[in-house]
Amino acid sequence: MVFQGSSAALSHTGKVRANNQDSGYAGSNLFVVADGMGGHAGGDVASSLAIARIALLDEAFPTTGDAEHALQQAITDTAGDIIDTVRVRPELAGMGTTVSALLMVDDYAVIAHIGDSRIYLYRDGALTQITTDHTFVQRLVDSGRITPEEARYHPRRSVLMRVLGDMDPDPEVDTFIMPTRAGDRWLLCSDGLCGVIDDAHTTKALGGGVAPARAADHLLKLALDAGAPDNVTIVIVDVGGRHPMFSGTPAIVGSASTPSGVDVPAARPGRSSWLHPNRQAANEPTHFEPAPEFLEELIEEDRRRARRRRVGWLVGLILVLAAIGGALFAGYSWTQTQYYVGAGDENVVIYRGIPATVGPISLSSPYEVTDVALSTLTPFELQTLQSRPITAGSLQAAEDIVARLTTAETTG
Repeated sequence: MVFQGSSAALSHTGKVRANNQDSGYAGSNLFVVADGMGGHAGGDVASSLAIARIALLDEAFPTTGDAEHALQQAITDTAGDIIDTVRVRPELAGMGTTVSALLMVDDYAVIAHIGDSRIYLYRDGALTQITTDHTFVQRLVDSGRITPEEARYHPRRSVLMRVLGDMDPDPEVDTFIMPTRAGDRWLLCSDGLCGVIDDAHTTKALGGGVAPARAADHLLKLALDAGAPDNVTIVIVDVGGRHPMFSGTPAIVGSASTPSGVDVPAARPGRSSWLHPNRQAANEPTHFEPAPEFLEELIEEDRRRARRRRVGWLVGLILVLAAIGGALFAGYSWTQTQYYVGAGDENVVIYRGIPATVGPISLSSPYEVTDVALSTLTPFELQTLQSRPITAGSLQAAEDIVARLTTAETTG
């Protein structure tokens, strides 16, 4: 059965990259996002090859099992296409692409995924990430070593552990089947969107009740406002709903929208492959697929970062505690330069410190029990000393206060 719903696709170079290596496809039953990697030309070609191969599946499949098998085979065939292309044009060595594909079969969504592009499901006001990133930092998150928020800013967040490239003719692809229903909104996107826009803003944009094209425009604007350091590709699919169902030719966006993008381009003078250092910064690949033996080195590097982070927190805590302790000591030292006159058990007493406490700690202590008996004071003087000690800025000032009390006693 032909899918009943509506969709939209768009792709943008972003504000930093010199060219768009992303590709997207929105057809009658099939929806795909591919994020290419591999320098100025390689990423373009890899993502275009993926769309060209997988787009052949845009038809009504009899069963979800048939669709899942077809997606798996098409992605594997794409890896073969990439390998064959690099064999013909070795200067494109190292190119590759992510693939996140959604194939609708009756009331089910058949999903295939490799890399760090993502598929989300917006249902009943909640956004759920359906695919799992095949990245180094995602492994750290899964193992509990870092939080998802830390993963967003990790220096190795673009290191891919799985990708369609020119090294593996039999890539490991995640495939699964999910039930879908009228009112569901699916979002497929490259990391140019999900890498800069958080789930809260994405949820708000998808939940605005507007058609897929307007929602996609809103998400793109959010990415551009956030700086758009990478290519941005968005495909939105509504299941059922009040918006017009798909009709006409498929929407192909990004590098795959240019027919020449699928052809292996001629070498450009002055250009080099993404493995060489003389390319422009804006054309640097946004992803890196490590060799298997490099994984342990990355993990050890992350351990070192974690240790440095712990040491940094510990040193910072010690410095803060030392500053607090120093401030408390300085404050206490100042109190011990102060004096006041108060009532003791039977005599007037000069106290060192201030008449206050911090918790169980008193900030004063008796300094001198004078010869002035409390019984010799006037009722007013006695009440004053007992209710509110007489403060003095120095020992001499305190002794002068006692002298005045003695004079008053003699006069009386």
